[in-house]
Amino acid sequence: MTYLFVDRENAGKKLGHALEYLKDDKPVILALPRGGVIIADEVAKILNVPIDVVISRKIGAPGHPEFGIGAISEDGKPSFNKDVMSYYKPEERLLNGLIKKETHELKRRVKLYRGGHKLSGLENKTIIVVDDGLATGVTAISAANYLKTFHPKKLILAVPVGPSAINPELNEAYDEIICLQLLRNLRSVGEWYLSFNQVEDEEVLNILKKYH
Repeated sequence: MTYLFVDRENAGKKLGHALEYLKDDKPVILALPRGGVIIADEVAKILNVPIDVVISRKIGAPGHPEFGIGAISEDGKPSFNKDVMSYYKPEERLLNGLIKKETHELKRRVKLYRGGHKLSGLENKTIIVVDDGLATGVTAISAANYLKTFHPKKLILAVPVGPSAINPELNEAYDEIICLQLLRNLRSVGEWYLSFNQVEDEEVLNILKKYH
């Protein structure tokens, strides 16, 4: 197995250098927790800008929680992949239960990571949404739908690794997608990192404290 990145810090440095062309724009960097925060921290060091988080929670398929059928972001509006939904056809009762569960976790993270404060100051800004990788893209799409309500100048998604067949809805959601490695056989993001440890809340908070 050939690894593309040693760890998230290594991937973040590489992504940061790829984004240096945006340095003069003084972009707003918003990380998708938790893993995206470590990546964004390294990007921010290179671009010399602060970071914050945008919370978006994947809604997993019933019985297959790792496979995203949709997501919900801070506006509380769930969005779903139509093709996947037509395949799984989840019962409304199960779906509502999943939405309720992820909404609870979303609110917990907003309170913990941002003290419950809403995002602000994003109007007419170049926003870079950062994560540690891209799979189905449902959380990134949900985040984009929410961030567009702030009327940014430009909305960019930046990740170290993702599938070569980018979800068409992602291309519609973002003005630009920066992905260092597009792979034909992407089973999981973590397999392309030598070290891909679970990121805990404490690590996220320690990083965010540097910027607030």
